[in-house]
Amino acid sequence: MEARVRTAWPEDGWAYEPKWDGFRAVAWSDEIRLDSRNQKPLLRYFPELRAALDQLPTGTVVDGEVVVVTDDRLDFDGLQNRIHPAESRVNMLAETTPAHLVSFDLLAHEGTDLRNAPFTERRERLVTVLGELGDSWNLTPSTTDIDEGKRWFDDYEAAGCDGIVAKRLEGAYIESKREMVKIKHRRDVDCVVGGYRIHKDGGKIGSILLGLYNDAGELHFIGHCSGFSNADRVEILELLEQIKSDDSFGDDVRRPGAESRWSAGKDMSWIPVTPGVVAEVSYDQLTGARFRHATRFERWRPDKDADECTMDQLERTEGPGFSEVVE
Repeated sequence: MEARVRTAWPEDGWAYEPKWDGFRAVAWSDEIRLDSRNQKPLLRYFPELRAALDQLPTGTVVDGEVVVVTDDRLDFDGLQNRIHPAESRVNMLAETTPAHLVSFDLLAHEGTDLRNAPFTERRERLVTVLGELGDSWNLTPSTTDIDEGKRWFDDYEAAGCDGIVAKRLEGAYIESKREMVKIKHRRDVDCVVGGYRIHKDGGKIGSILLGLYNDAGELHFIGHCSGFSNADRVEILELLEQIKSDDSFGDDVRRPGAESRWSAGKDMSWIPVTPGVVAEVSYDQLTGARFRHATRFERWRPDKDADECTMDQLERTEGPGFSEVVE
């Protein structure tokens, strides 16, 4: 079951739970499987979780999240690094950066299909099942108090909660439907345009590359923005072509265009421009010192100097650690 993003909180008849920053996964007891949302096997990359799956009662299926915890905070970079083709590397990382399971729904228990049962029943049975298992399993908090959910939205962000998921108390578990509601964090930041990529169709902008200045005065690549209309894409390309340069981002900081196993053979080439154009964008998540996802363009900022766009605009939240939030 999936979620649709909303800005308004649903009221009356809903449960509210933290949305954890990890890999969504379904754990099966009979065949001992751990599947991603698109049904790809994950246990090969997280062999240390086999012991946790072995603890599940026969005929039990749990919906949850695979996470990696560093310094009591969820570490998405560490989690991504676990997806490696070499078995020796996988086994080494299983010891140095072990994964954890956070459970938030029970789809079957001891052979009984619970997908048509109301969430209240599924949650109650999940609490009972996990109470009988070892420390390998973590249970996400859940509340029917909207004010408590809103407090978690702010207070638990530092631990790795990137929003709140709301579930209907009487709702069934409906596969492939957006029956849940997701409320996510969103913040604005002013960034320098340090380059661009050409659209795959040619003749227009594909995306603009965004940067922020660090304490050493170097432009650090932090992400991209690509949500423009076709007309705007043509106009933006014409403008940025006039300020093309030899380079823009610093040599000793993160730069665009690096190949990785996540780029999947895409053309990562880019064209630098002279730093000076400032864009206000909004983002939902940070991973280290970069935007996790593509940003949303808000407006151009001709009134702001590029050197005012520094890394200290990024908010670093404080709050309880992961171990203080989950059970």
